[in-house]
Amino acid sequence: MTDIPPPQNGVIFSRVRFIMVHPSHPGNVGSAARAIKTMGFHELCLVTPRHPDICDLPDAHALASGAADVLASARIVDSLGEALESTTLAFALTARARDLGPPPCDIRQAASASREHLHAHPNGRIAIVLGTERSGLTNEDIELCQSICHIPANPEYSSLNVAQALQLAAWELRYALAVEAHLPLMPSTRKSSHSAGTEPASNEKIRALLTHWEQALVAVHFLDPRHPKKLMPRMHHLLLRGTLSNDEVDMLRGVCTAMIKTHPAPE
Repeated sequence: MTDIPPPQNGVIFSRVRFIMVHPSHPGNVGSAARAIKTMGFHELCLVTPRHPDICDLPDAHALASGAADVLASARIVDSLGEALESTTLAFALTARARDLGPPPCDIRQAASASREHLHAHPNGRIAIVLGTERSGLTNEDIELCQSICHIPANPEYSSLNVAQALQLAAWELRYALAVEAHLPLMPSTRKSSHSAGTEPASNEKIRALLTHWEQALVAVHFLDPRHPKKLMPRMHHLLLRGTLSNDEVDMLRGVCTAMIKTHPAPE
């Protein structure tokens, strides 16, 4: 099997392969492609799908929703053994406990083990193997993998749609590999440059705000300067409780100005 070129968001992500054994529903294949791309992966392999042209069917493209490149590059092979070529650590996703076979783990443990394996072995490659929509993986399929992997779920109803299971596996792998690939865990605001307005306001600006705030409270007759009691110390504590930015100080100064303008001093 020819390896797919690494995606742009991290070479380590190109060393993970998702394998669907005997998929029958084009929609599930399309949904799997979308899940793979959304989580930053790219490699999808199908073992003897029900329809030889499953990646070209309308339902596959409809549910891929922008992941047509993953569908186009998906490999179709004749056996799981062929799909596992060049991989060095394979996890068989299954909802059922198995009396015989490789050692079991949960999906989070599998993601952590995958990160460690890829870090320790520069040529290592991970495979996540999922079975058919109806019956899952056979014992023969599982014997070709190094570990059985479970997704913790309601024990009274633990069956997941195969595309949903793949989405969860891809998410756990992305989270585990994000630090290794130096990828952010939160979305970017896409600001072109850092704004000075977001910087913490200086003590000088805060003192000026407090003075302005007191003037505004007097102007709207909320504060009686002859009987201030503990109002201003409490207001000071309120405004100083958090770290105000320059923009926030300017905004509050604007409020003060508006308060004073609407209540001009008597002539």
